[in-house]
Amino acid sequence: MRYPKLRELKEAIKALFKGPYTSRFPYEPHKPYERFRGRPEYHQEDCMGCGACFQVCPAKAIDLIDSMDKRTLTVHWDLCVFCGQCQANCPTEKGIMLSREFDLATTGKREELKQTIEKELFICECCGEYIAPKEQILWVAKRLGPLTFSNATLMLFYLMNLNLASGEKNPPKGEEFLRSDRIKILCPRCRREAVIKS
Repeated sequence: MRYPKLRELKEAIKALFKGPYTSRFPYEPHKPYERFRGRPEYHQEDCMGCGACFQVCPAKAIDLIDSMDKRTLTVHWDLCVFCGQCQANCPTEKGIMLSREFDLATTGKREELKQTIEKELFICECCGEYIAPKEQILWVAKRLGPLTFSNATLMLFYLMNLNLASGEKNPPKGEEFLRSDRIKILCPRCRREAVIKS
């Protein structure tokens, strides 16, 4: 018969006085550690809708859909592997963050295991293509500071946001670009054409 080692005896005696090492999870809430990676959650006021989280998600658990002047971002918790890449690559560092919630079991429908946010898109005044979400353009303009005024699109949007410029949109036209068309909100392709042809 083999006798237990002294270390094992020591641990057994300690457990008699301290109690079990495991938590009483179903009966008491479990408190995960600080660096625990739980489900990712969008924060509406901090997310600018840039789509960086969509691009870096290895499990393809984040959907990005642009339609009807809106960008819709959806995170599917049932597909997520909780790697933390979305949080690590978020430019604002607070747009999507991993919570400490781990208990995602449900008896309901799978469609309940998701979170969706919508952001308003900015549209090119010439071709009608989507440029970027308005909050992303404003974030870039604030980060650039005075350099914002070197780009007509950023400058116009920033001034419109401060109510210093009118937000009237001219309908797209099939004519040649004029010099005045350079001071409009344009996508990069239309801006290149406007600069070359004017």
